[in-house]
Amino acid sequence: MDLRLERQSSPVAEDVTALIAVIRPILEGLLFGLRQEIVSEVGTYDEVKLKMLPRLYRRGDGDIGLCFEYAVHQAVRDGSAPVLERVSDAMRLCRVGGTSLQSLLFAVEKSGKLDLVDSVKAALTDESNLLYGTRGRPVKLKRHIDQVATAFHRPSAREALPHSISGLWKADLFFGHTDTDYWVGTSVKVNSRELRAVRGLRIGIVPTTEGRSDTVRKDGSRNLVVCPLPYDGSFMEVFYAGWRIVQQFISADARVPKEAALPLLPERQVARELEMRRDFPVREVVAVLAAQAQPELLVSSTSEAQVQVERAARSIADAILAPIARGTDA
Repeated sequence: MDLRLERQSSPVAEDVTALIAVIRPILEGLLFGLRQEIVSEVGTYDEVKLKMLPRLYRRGDGDIGLCFEYAVHQAVRDGSAPVLERVSDAMRLCRVGGTSLQSLLFAVEKSGKLDLVDSVKAALTDESNLLYGTRGRPVKLKRHIDQVATAFHRPSAREALPHSISGLWKADLFFGHTDTDYWVGTSVKVNSRELRAVRGLRIGIVPTTEGRSDTVRKDGSRNLVVCPLPYDGSFMEVFYAGWRIVQQFISADARVPKEAALPLLPERQVARELEMRRDFPVREVVAVLAAQAQPELLVSSTSEAQVQVERAARSIADAILAPIARGTDA
């Protein structure tokens, strides 16, 4: 058998850097969630400064869902262990082979940004196969991607899609292995009750629901592999903490909020990092904060083993969130 060994390549970063890692996609999600006509009043998306967000942003019901999509996408791309392991399990249940897992962001219905579609097309090849979970030959994804993007805004375009992928326009992400070039459409829902079965989607990413199993599982009734992301001491807890920081920061006119709004020191430190950069464009801030975000902690190697080994290492997120948990009543 092959034994996969993981060793720590750098000390577990403090909780500030873990929070910075998750607020980066949250800020980007809020930026691209702004309507094009609003952004055009100040220039382009690249020119929107951090201090402009309180004036341009209007809170809506779908904001946290969009930011959740961005956060899951970035977590896979960054190799975040709590998310990557779950998604890898889901891909195996979909019988998608390969070793080089990648995520492509396709949240076209929220942002309407053409460059998101272009970036997906650039990452695909003419032989990129979409597996949709029913009998039949795989679909060449790149060939249909423009039509899928158009289908959200034009119901008539949905009728022209192949029957096997007629609901693919609801995809938020595409997960795939670049070495085998097999991909699956993925729905990301911050509210698990909103996860729906549609033709063309294979994986549903949701938070773990209290009282429900967090096991990655097949849901035969919806022809989906449901992939719950863990909460306590893990990805979802960090995400919600990051969401709270950004919302309070915006409510305070892009400045450090009152202590009652963010009573924990790590959260206030993150807000200070943002306030120092309030005069810079959001995308530039997101880029420079990458240097302060928590780095990848594990380096993997493979060797042969003759015995079964049980992994007993505590999760990365437990280590990250322990100081935060000690500072709360929860």
